Amino acid sequence: MAMAGRRQVTEDWVEEAERVRDELRDALGDAGVTLPSLGLDAASCAGSVPLALIDLGRCNVATARALTAAVRPVEGAG
Repeated sequence: MAMAGRRQVTEDWVEEAERVRDELRDALGDAGVTLPSLGLDAASCAGSVPLALIDLGRCNVATARALTAAVRPVEGAG
């Protein structure tokens, strides 16, 4: 694959990862959770075969509890 083609593939992967990161940030925000370090893993975007991993980062205990509550199923539902 030509260098310009690889660069476009990488850009496409990174743009998609940015969109998904933003969607996740918004969904978590709707659930009352903010992950302060949410971002893209730069190293995963730089390789010859980009993975464009989303880095959830670190959070404090209160944020971890809020995230746990947000993803745990509601009792009696379903």
